[in-house]
Formats: sequence, C-alpha cells, structure tokens
Amino acid sequence: MTLNLPKPILYLITRGATAETTTPDSEEFQNILQQVSAAVAAGIQLVQIREKQLTARVLFELTVGAVAIARDSTTRIMVNDRADIAAGAGAAGVQLTTSSLTPDVVRKAFGADSLIGASTHSLAEARRAWRAGADFAVLGPIFPSPAKEKYGPPLGLGQLSEAARELVPFPLIALGGIAPDKANECLSAGASGIAGIRLFATETL
Repeated sequence: MTLNLPKPILYLITRGATAETTTPDSEEFQNILQQVSAAVAAGIQLVQIREKQLTARVLFELTVGAVAIARDSTTRIMVNDRADIAAGAGAAGVQLTTSSLTPDVVRKAFGADSLIGASTHSLAEARRAWRAGADFAVLGPIFPSPAKEKYGPPLGLGQLSEAARELVPFPLIALGGIAPDKANECLSAGASGIAGIRLFATETL
C-alpha cells in the first residue's frame, strides 16, 4: 500500500503502559482508547498500538476498539510487530521491528493492501526496509532519548538528511528525542513526518 498521506505525517506511538494482567476493564486499557480518540480528533494520521506485554487476546480487543474509534476518519491504526492481529482486527497495517519478519514476507502473507512500516536505526536498515517493500520507515533516534539509548548514539540531523536524500521518495519518519521545537528541523532535513510517544501525550492533543 502506498503511504498516501498529507505531509507532515504525524505518528503517535502508545507508551506501553499495559501489562500481561491488563484486561479490557483496566484503566490503562481505557486510557489508550481515550488517547486514540484524542488523536483522531486532532487529525493525527497514524497511531501505533505498541503494547508489547499484552496477551494476544487483549491486544486484539484493544486493536478492535482503536479501529472502531478511527473508522470514517483520516487516522490509520498500526500494530507493533503482530501482523496477524493487525489483519484480524481490521487495522491498517503493522509496524515491524528489526527482529520481526521482513516486509516482503509480511506482504506475501497479508497482501498488497496492508500498510507496512519498518523501525530502523541507520541508513543501512532503512535501505533494507525500502528494498524489502516496506511502505515507510521510522528512523531514529535522531536526538538523545533515554528510551532509545540501547540503539546507540543519536543519528543527528546530518544522517537523517543523508538517508532522506538517498531514499527519496521513500518516506522516512523521524523518531527519538523530538521536542516540538525540533520537529521543523527534522522536516527541513527531509523527514516526511514525525513520530513520538511523549511528543503526542494526550494532554498535548
């Protein structure tokens, strides 16, 4: 599927506050649905359900709820890693990690209509995602971010710009330590959009 969205693309990622014990009646489950509702109202184009600790059943129910909220809006729901749950719940697609199945394998299994994003941490990874048929890549961290320290030093605007120039028109969405005052710098460097967790906290939508 072509990522045919107006730029800049805004990509909200849920913060992973749920646990294996979370149920649809849990406060954290309901908080995510409220965040999705706020994102839809704000016109955010992409929302990733990134709740890695949930059981498959509860993740499916959460995704179904998010898809229902986003129906008839411009917001598309993505699911982290679980292409099977994304497809079964009617989500737009899946956000693959560096340890997920490759985009070409997912495409063969779930079809041309599935939106496939890839999480990448270097130009080489973004290039591989593009060649494997991803629709877009999230690239980061661009700036220092405690949550992304395990992926190494921040890439900086220079590497973002280099990747954007080489891979154009493949969309790159910048992630990592992006405060509101840094967003325009990323877009000027060639990013097609901005992704974040804290950046799109519910209280700011």
